[in-house]
Amino acid sequence: MFGNFQRSYLRIEVQASQQHLRDCLLCPTQFQQWLWPQHFSPGLPEQLSLGVSFKSWLGPITIHHTVDWVESNSLRLLLSQGIDGFHEWYWGDGWVQSHLEGISLLPLNLGQTASLLRLRQFLRHFPAATAAAS
Repeated sequence: MFGNFQRSYLRIEVQASQQHLRDCLLCPTQFQQWLWPQHFSPGLPEQLSLGVSFKSWLGPITIHHTVDWVESNSLRLLLSQGIDGFHEWYWGDGWVQSHLEGISLLPLNLGQTASLLRLRQFLRHFPAATAAAS
């Protein structure tokens, strides 16, 4: 793999319950909305589970994802192709954290920051997020 080794940790506060964050991160129908303009493989299950593999595309760049672990408040995806590394997610009531490490030509911290900001915006405009956090 060509590129630079990069590591980034980001944590933000959000107005959402742990369960709603879980749904936003594990349910393809939801994460495809807030991760737009990224596109995903067709035929994804209703919810990510251990061993599920899929691809995403951002323009000409393909990233292969494999679910390495999934728990009630965490998710780890192994990444290959456009990024060789992993992406871990942790969440709880009112917060979400992302840990991304890998080798890539892409500016991973910039993409990670944009993704978390899009998630926060999605949660602000998704009625269930506000109701669940109250």
